[in-house]
Amino acid sequence: MRRAPRRSAGRSRVDVFAMFAVATACSEEPAHPGGSGGAVASGGGHGGTHQDGGASSGGGEPVAGSDEGGGGARIAPFEEGEDQPGGDTTTPTRDASSFLQPAANLSPERRGTFEAGLALFDVAWTNGGDPDRDGLGPTYIGTSCQSCHFRGGRGAPPLPGQPMTSMLVRLSVPANGKYGPDARYGDQLQNRAIAGVEPEGWFSVDFEPSRSNFEDGSEFELLAPKYTAHDLAFGPLAEDTKLSARVAQPMIGLGLLAAIGDEDIEQLADPDDIDGDGIRGRRNHLDGGPGRFGWKANQRDLATQTAAAFLFDMGITSSQRPNDDCPAPQLECGAHAGVELDIDDPKLDAVVFFSHLVAVPHRPDARDDGVLRGKAVFEDAGCTSCHTPSFRTGAIARFPELEDQLIFPYTDMLLHDMGEGLADERPDGAASGRDFRTPPLWGIGVAAEVSGHGRLLHDGRARSIEEAILWHGGEAEASRARYVESSAADRDALLRFVESL
Repeated sequence: MRRAPRRSAGRSRVDVFAMFAVATACSEEPAHPGGSGGAVASGGGHGGTHQDGGASSGGGEPVAGSDEGGGGARIAPFEEGEDQPGGDTTTPTRDASSFLQPAANLSPERRGTFEAGLALFDVAWTNGGDPDRDGLGPTYIGTSCQSCHFRGGRGAPPLPGQPMTSMLVRLSVPANGKYGPDARYGDQLQNRAIAGVEPEGWFSVDFEPSRSNFEDGSEFELLAPKYTAHDLAFGPLAEDTKLSARVAQPMIGLGLLAAIGDEDIEQLADPDDIDGDGIRGRRNHLDGGPGRFGWKANQRDLATQTAAAFLFDMGITSSQRPNDDCPAPQLECGAHAGVELDIDDPKLDAVVFFSHLVAVPHRPDARDDGVLRGKAVFEDAGCTSCHTPSFRTGAIARFPELEDQLIFPYTDMLLHDMGEGLADERPDGAASGRDFRTPPLWGIGVAAEVSGHGRLLHDGRARSIEEAILWHGGEAEASRARYVESSAADRDALLRFVESL
């Protein structure tokens, strides 16, 4: 793919760490910019309505003379603020660089710390040589955060027969009624290693096509992935090993998701389907609290998420993850494991700071009647039962920029059974192999421009938004059926709305 210049292009390697030293001296929390917090969910499904929104256009009136009829003839109201989905943090940038922009309400002093974190996000770690970058491995998947989150965007599956570069495969085996890491290979297969250490092996992926039809007779094709392990250095995987292929997720709006109140997420949960609508969203309860981040909500917060990514994806140890990932049979890996931490707390904290404050791009077409018609189709299909449109954020320590913001992420932050078609059968905490956290939809319309591809879903199997919809099953089967049964005009309207996000 043709890659646009990175925002940090032109900085020398010395400049990156000199900037870090200056910027972190200016990272004190500023005075509170306003707002008292308190999140109230908005939108369809299980949520209520936010208190200070309101329709300013559209009005939900039907359109006379629709050729196709159906629910798509309705134009949904525009809600104040939905063109600024990140509230005051929203960036006006909407192009290939838009997933690495700082929150718009970030002060110049605090922006320096953001830039320092971005520089570290971009750093290519090494084994030996420059002491500021030493620590890579012994085994790893990528050399930098950008290796997987290119331009802050999402990963993709490799070409057939090629190793993965921006996705990984998690492993687990049953033991004593629970699932844990593979004894030979750990939690995920590392396909690269430093000199003197053997890579664990690698997976390739091939796709098997299947075809079906919409209600109107037009055809669609879906691709189901099939994974093959190659060059396993320490013996075959156990027969009962469960696999979960996962692409990297976008970096935008993570701090705003962290600022959603627990009580507001819990209010949306309905694990026993008390209301009888077939939607059974629930939290992934982990040691230390409920999960928020990751495809299966298996990380509590961005600090633990960041430390885990440094260790398992790059082999970079930290105070949170001080031990290299070297399973017992991997003697060479163990012999090369470091004694000192590879990244110190100030540098790790700068990356965590950056991760909280990457802005969400604005929606220039949010008031367009065609987009609002698609919004109505989206709502009428039941999509907002899981893709909750809006929240108001609460208080979050150290990040006043994120507090009391009306945001439109289109997620309920809950786990849902997505059916057998998407299942990887690998449990993760309280999440079964069929369970996935509802992914936020904000920024999806510019994601392909950012990442250089349009692949979607946890394993990148979907080549388009429409294919992602058609892979929905389980709790989302009824919404999928409504989409399949809709007219071509309504389907196009719904896609136009999602592409506007």
